[in-house]
Amino acid sequence: VQLVESGGGLVQAGGSLRLSCAASGSISNINVMGWYRQAPGKQREMVARISGSSSVNYSEFVKGRFTISRDNAKNTVYLQMNSLEPEDTAVYYCYLNWGGGNWFTNWGQGTQVTVSS
Repeated sequence: VQLVESGGGLVQAGGSLRLSCAASGSISNINVMGWYRQAPGKQREMVARISGSSSVNYSEFVKGRFTISRDNAKNTVYLQMNSLEPEDTAVYYCYLNWGGGNWFTNWGQGTQVTVSS
């Protein structure tokens, strides 16, 4: 199972970026897909997640600015980030839970998002 992220980069405060994370390999029954982030010197924190039934959860610090979505046909999860702030600067990691009788979690390699003031 491989997760490939794309869409990170450098943007000015107030700008937007869209992250993508495509999963490939022998995957079945994907349940939750989501994003975490980790800023230098800080712990990894949850950003957003979306269930198999498309129920979403967001952290307080991104509510109203970020939108998570998924394309089940492509095994891909997206994160639309608007009104970016310098505090959003971090490495963003996608993940997914899949399986059934046994559940597995796989992570992407991370993509850097840098927001300049």
